[in-house]
Amino acid sequence: MTDFLTTGTLPDHYQQLAKTVRDFAQSVVAPVAAKHDEEHSFPYEVVAGMADMGLFGLPFPEEYGGMGGDYFALCLALEELGKVDQSVAITLEAGVSLGAMPVYRFGNEEQKQEWLPLLASGKALGAFGLTEAGGGSDAGATKTTARLDGSAWLINGSKQFITNSGTDITKLVTVTAVTGESGGKKEISSILVPVPTEGFTAEPAYNKVGWNASDTHPLSFDDVRVPQENLLGGRGRGYANFLRILDEGRIAIAALSVGAAQGCVDESVKYAGEREAFGRKIGTNQAIAFKIARMETRAHVARAAYYDAAALMLSGKPFKKQAAIAKLVASEAAMDNARDATQIFGGYGFMNEYSVARHYRDSKILEIGEGTTEVQLMLIGRELGL
Repeated sequence: MTDFLTTGTLPDHYQQLAKTVRDFAQSVVAPVAAKHDEEHSFPYEVVAGMADMGLFGLPFPEEYGGMGGDYFALCLALEELGKVDQSVAITLEAGVSLGAMPVYRFGNEEQKQEWLPLLASGKALGAFGLTEAGGGSDAGATKTTARLDGSAWLINGSKQFITNSGTDITKLVTVTAVTGESGGKKEISSILVPVPTEGFTAEPAYNKVGWNASDTHPLSFDDVRVPQENLLGGRGRGYANFLRILDEGRIAIAALSVGAAQGCVDESVKYAGEREAFGRKIGTNQAIAFKIARMETRAHVARAAYYDAAALMLSGKPFKKQAAIAKLVASEAAMDNARDATQIFGGYGFMNEYSVARHYRDSKILEIGEGTTEVQLMLIGRELGL
């Protein structure tokens, strides 16, 4: 990726990956996207196809069943999928960034050997149980508890809005829980919960505005008992560790958002070149052409922002501020472009059979998930010393 920063051209292996995923998105994902969206059905056949391509193992070493790539490779795949179907893109993003990455970043060798080959294969999905009814952006408000009972953790509580948590192939949920107090503050730890485990329940799926083909459930933990060895990353390290995971995840969400923003551009360019009004193609009208030009500009700037954040991350440099900027700029670009694309399509843009309508419904959550717009602004301000 560093070659790109000096030459402006992505190395061949990144370009080939993007093309491969782009072809898959057009030939496999696009034909069934509207069906799964309408039926609110999880696209198992698409996920199986992504698994066969190795997408769930992109950023992990081969010794753990991965493809030996990096996080930027994952971002490129998310951008291409996001152009066509955000539900499919978020399934990959959550499965890798939230499901498997905590194990890779913070797990001991035994945990890595047990879980990573399964999750990297895409034959099983992992989920990250952080958000609660009263603690989303305010993660320190966690109320779920875990206490040692002999040689096991006993977990009680609930989580909200958890992606990939209730599919037939979900095999792991990493849950954050209060495991004690230290200096008057909650001690928050992360614990691996295999699925199924007695006392763990994925409640009925949400009826959402968008991302209808993505699997999202509230979770409940009723005396869930797991071995003491399932502690992930050290007792009391849960808060710091999931902040790192969220920083990385914001780059991935930015990449997905750029895909959505670019998808709206591509569809608008195509439509403006075909649709006629008052005896000419609507794209010849300056009002339409300028609107699409602004859409392209938003996508371009947002892409540069997530490239920058990813480059810093991969080089081992601080990237918190740049990740927040990328997530902020890209999610707003996706929402703004979806609105403009819907306007360009006119009445057709309000019909669910057109992908821009799906982007319009899907894109709002990009300004909320993995840190709201307001949280990103807060993080940027803090990094500036404000």
